[in-house]
Amino acid sequence: MKLDDIRKPEIRTRPVSAGARTIADLLVRRAEISPRRRAWRSKQAGRWVGTTWADVRRQAAAVASWLASQGLEVGDKVLVVGSTRPQWCLCDLGGQLSGLVTIGAYPTLSQEQLAYVIDHSDSRVVFVEGAQALAAVRAVRDQCPALERIVVWDTDGIDDADDIIAFAQVLRTDSDEPQLARRREAVEPDATAIIVYTSGTTGPPKGAMLSHTNILAFLNAGMGLEFGEDDESLTFLPMAHVAERIAGFYMRLNMGTGTAFASSIPAVLEEVKEVRPTLFGSVPRIFEKAYDRIQAQVDAAPAVRQRLFRWAERVGLQMVDHWQRGENAGLGLTLRYRVADRVVYQRIREAFGGRVRFFVTGAAPIPQPVLRFFWAVGFPIFEAYGQTEATVITHANRPDQTRLGSVGKPVPGVQQRLADDGEVLIRGSMVFRGYHKNPEATDEAIGEGGWLHTGDIGRIDDEGYLFIVDRKKHIIITAGGKNLTPANIENEIKSQDPMISQVHAHGDRRPYVSALMTLSPLDAIEWARKQGMTTTADAEQLRRALMEDPLARPPGLDTLLSSVGQRAEIRNRVVAAVRRGNAKLSKVERVKRVVLLERELSLAEDEITPTLKVKRKNIERGFADRFDRLYDDAAYGLTIEHRRP
Repeated sequence: MKLDDIRKPEIRTRPVSAGARTIADLLVRRAEISPRRRAWRSKQAGRWVGTTWADVRRQAAAVASWLASQGLEVGDKVLVVGSTRPQWCLCDLGGQLSGLVTIGAYPTLSQEQLAYVIDHSDSRVVFVEGAQALAAVRAVRDQCPALERIVVWDTDGIDDADDIIAFAQVLRTDSDEPQLARRREAVEPDATAIIVYTSGTTGPPKGAMLSHTNILAFLNAGMGLEFGEDDESLTFLPMAHVAERIAGFYMRLNMGTGTAFASSIPAVLEEVKEVRPTLFGSVPRIFEKAYDRIQAQVDAAPAVRQRLFRWAERVGLQMVDHWQRGENAGLGLTLRYRVADRVVYQRIREAFGGRVRFFVTGAAPIPQPVLRFFWAVGFPIFEAYGQTEATVITHANRPDQTRLGSVGKPVPGVQQRLADDGEVLIRGSMVFRGYHKNPEATDEAIGEGGWLHTGDIGRIDDEGYLFIVDRKKHIIITAGGKNLTPANIENEIKSQDPMISQVHAHGDRRPYVSALMTLSPLDAIEWARKQGMTTTADAEQLRRALMEDPLARPPGLDTLLSSVGQRAEIRNRVVAAVRRGNAKLSKVERVKRVVLLERELSLAEDEITPTLKVKRKNIERGFADRFDRLYDDAAYGLTIEHRRP
């Protein structure tokens, strides 16, 4: 196995970012260079229907002209709330052609979060997907004084109203090309192109302002990957995230490659066989699911097939080890690998359509067994690293430079160094303009000399490969690549019932959020007294001890808390409280499983500080087995929300 064996495209694409001033320039140039090439396809009535770059340019110009006709000035803001569909891209490009700042919001946001984003961004027009998103925007409209119009993609079942307009009507707008050209010229390259709202360590989301210069710097830097005219990807990640928006959509716009929009996330592993993509970018969770499915099928296979697969797996992993050490595998191993490839690996590649040249993954660490397995079967996965504030990707493994376990070396134009505490610092033209309406947070993020503080602890080896060791700030990154602020989740749930003392949200690299929770000792003591579980005298003695020293663990307290926590009434109260808290959170933030600890968190076990602050790292480490069991054993803990299979 050699990296040189990665199949090259027959006809390389021609990028259009060199010399471009703005994102709008990319679309204009792309439509001129390859008007008849397919930009994307989507499923309609069970059939894949294609759209050319010329069609994209025409429809985006209609959106742009409609926005201009509504009185929006250059630099005004528009917001898109919807799933990943062609309409999302048209709204984004229409805003860019009209000289506006385009913003995305996850359709899973709670009403409170959606109201904040609309109001904080000063969005004058909001594009929504359908009835559900429309209802959410209408419910918070009074909190968003700048909002003037709502455009709905799917109007089925929605009555005509003065406050909305159908997207189909927008697309019928006559394009005013001279006006659009003037508006594009009025946009400076260093002006904000998009605002991406991202979770912070505390408080509401922060709007990261990315300029046209930032985005074009990333596109010009590239990742050392070659793209061909026949390349096609499968798109399913949220457009509100920088990964799909910039590294996906804008990269395709720059390179002229096509994509197919997946019907849904659950349909990805099936539609990949229909689309047969040559390029595949995803969060690690998709690869983990595929790996788990393959392993499960092998475990259920007859013994002979199991032995054959395990033999091939060992051979492939041996090849990976030789390649990583820079050693020659030798004739014997090479021949065994070729046999394993023909008999086993080729069938696995067919599960992804049989045409994939390479994968790119990021947003969360990918487990090493999964990464090594895919390399072994002939699926190169290039792990990348970055963040919204640095325009998506700053480090990447690439065909000529790959170190498994690392996130690669800096892409061209990016400088890296480590602070005294090991924090990864980044500098270059991809570092964002700052946070919208938040100069204090901007000053905190960008330090002296223009160095961006990433919040990640890393190490750099002798060859310049970056390894992410830990996270300096308390942010959960789920296996699906979603960035969550645990404090927001914990505070919402803890506020629902005084019986709840502590909530520790867990979910880093996990498919969903779970939590470890404790009962309030004072409230539990009083409840137990009323239920006759303890005498009034014993309850008073415990209460006095805790009033004198809240950190004390007087004799009998742990036993009482354990008994109370086993009562059905208390467990039902905990479940109800979590559900009420979940109602105020976005879907991805909602806690689905809970373990109720039989005692309060302890200063003696170094689980809390003297001021009762939870030591997150110690909790994660000390209760790792319990968290593992929550995900592995459906009978353990409390189930708040059942996950779809």
